[in-house]
Amino acid sequence: MKNQEKIKNLYKEKIKKLLKFNQAYFEKDSPIVSDSAFDKLKKELIELAAKNPYLKKIENLDNLIGSKPSAKFEKIKHSKPMLSLGNAFQMKDMLDFKKKINNFLNISSEIEFSSEPKIDGISASLRYENGKLVYGLSRGDGIFGENITENLMTIKEIPRSLKNPPRIIEIRGEVYIGKKDFEKLKDKFANPRNAAGGSLRQKDSAQTSKIPLKFFAYGIGEISPQIFKNQTDLLKQLKSWGFPVNFYCKTIKSIDTVEKNHSDLESLRSTLNYDVDGIVYKVNNFDFQERLGTTSNSPRWAIAYKFSSVKASSKINNIVIQVGRTGAITPVAKINPVTVGGVVVSNATLHNEDEINRKDIRVGDTVTIQRAGDVIPQVVSVDTSKRNKNSKKFIFPNKCLCGFTTKKEISMTTKKIDSVRRCTRGYECNYTAKEKLKHIVSKDAFDIEGLGKKVIDNFWKLKFIKEPGDIFNLSYKKIEKLEGWGELSIKNLKNAINKSKNIVLDRFIYSIGIRHIGQENAKILANFFKNSQNFSELFTSKKRKDILKNLEDLDGIGETQIRSIEDFFSNKKNSEIIQSLMSFLNIKNYQKNLKTGKLSNKNIMFTGGFQKMSRSEAKALAEENGAKILGTVSRKLDYLVIGNSKPTKKKITKAKELKIDLMTEESWYNLLNR
Repeated sequence: MKNQEKIKNLYKEKIKKLLKFNQAYFEKDSPIVSDSAFDKLKKELIELAAKNPYLKKIENLDNLIGSKPSAKFEKIKHSKPMLSLGNAFQMKDMLDFKKKINNFLNISSEIEFSSEPKIDGISASLRYENGKLVYGLSRGDGIFGENITENLMTIKEIPRSLKNPPRIIEIRGEVYIGKKDFEKLKDKFANPRNAAGGSLRQKDSAQTSKIPLKFFAYGIGEISPQIFKNQTDLLKQLKSWGFPVNFYCKTIKSIDTVEKNHSDLESLRSTLNYDVDGIVYKVNNFDFQERLGTTSNSPRWAIAYKFSSVKASSKINNIVIQVGRTGAITPVAKINPVTVGGVVVSNATLHNEDEINRKDIRVGDTVTIQRAGDVIPQVVSVDTSKRNKNSKKFIFPNKCLCGFTTKKEISMTTKKIDSVRRCTRGYECNYTAKEKLKHIVSKDAFDIEGLGKKVIDNFWKLKFIKEPGDIFNLSYKKIEKLEGWGELSIKNLKNAINKSKNIVLDRFIYSIGIRHIGQENAKILANFFKNSQNFSELFTSKKRKDILKNLEDLDGIGETQIRSIEDFFSNKKNSEIIQSLMSFLNIKNYQKNLKTGKLSNKNIMFTGGFQKMSRSEAKALAEENGAKILGTVSRKLDYLVIGNSKPTKKKITKAKELKIDLMTEESWYNLLNR
């Protein structure tokens, strides 16, 4: 008993220390220990609790580690969203990126790019009106940023006024701390990026001024009037206004020179006074950038080509199987913990059965680990020279953890057998169902704060939640009895769940986890169905058949997506669960934000290929001018625009029958003054 009391006191002491560290980091934005020291303390507490289960009655660690930072700064909406970039990890990705640009613009010529080092810092946007700095924002969530003007003004490199600028211009760039300067701060911060972020979020700008923050300008947000033709000219002007512009920014005339440019800078990576994790490539021509536009997540005209990941060596202790929300069976290597790029790694993905066979990965093997894109740990190679002579090949199971036989599907695109094995039972498989729940509560779906992955795992184990509808029928009295759940945390969870009941149709469609239906496809489908009542017709097999046929006419929805929708709703269990979920919700009608222009209040449909632009660009242009794009020929249609290359005769015939105006490709160009 004496020993037990001693352990309890030690545990309490370490908990007290952890709370102190938490408060310093999350509430005061002033870390008092490094990330490694923080992680070490957490590890000690976890090990203590694992060996002595009675300690959890004192304090549950899951509810202690991590905290939401307080809302200290005014939120301001970005005039143009600060979107994240898509990633490229090999030259093939860059070639695909260029191909997509060529296809969208409907050109075959070489694309000129602007290249710049991807600084591992904190993004910021500076708004100037009539040459004067008005305010500076953090990236925030990309839509709203925090007003951190006073802190940004402590950076001497940022000009307070500009000579002969446009009336409105937003300069965007990266705030960072040099490696040499960081040496003086490394006892307080984990890394330079952490130091820059913590400093910018100080409430007291006098404290921020003590930190040697620096700034690189790299682009613009809103600008009026537009005075630049390309990114190269912009960077020259930014430099002349006094902004620091990275020395290694350059113009790339051809995709053929990208690989050399990439390897040249990567070889200098360790010598630079700032952290870089890749190179950003932007279409240099601003007219092209305007035409390409953006998706909901990223610009079509820019991409980050990441540098090779940091590698480390470790030993595989076991290979286990995980089941994803789409039923994908993923093998995971359990390895001896090893630090890779500053992060302790104990699990590494093996991707799929084919990958294991190709590399001949076995339990007991010594392997090289890298973090793909500096995020996901993966096994790169096997050191067969260190392999045990008695080791055996890993036999990939042909059954899911639920006991159901898995299968490899034939890809509708490549017509080849998929490398991934899948369980096709949907919600009938408990393992798939649990992962679907985690997806449903995620940020881009229902966004239920307080229902993270760990909480879902715990509530699933306790049988509080077994299907999505259970989220909205939780027994809070049962939750009250759990360790770590107080009055405030339960109140916050209730509020988050109640708030999530009001959801827009596109987010709902994305949330239910239909394979191949991402956020963009969900928006296309929501625009087609308009409301939840129409969407509910998918539950009826007879109506579903007609709906699926109509979906064939939708731009962005192909054979693969249609088959996935059919498979999902043909599963009786899936349909029952989604119908039950819908009974708890107020699903708002989808209303696409239409812009005003020449085609305001006009419904348009395209058929056939175009000579001067791609169908994708034609569609984007129509929407930019206020039009609504329809997926089927109906009486609602105002114009059917017929391209010169292989238009669909069936659509033209039906449009004529309904006396819909037909527009030639030439008429379309004339309408838009092209």
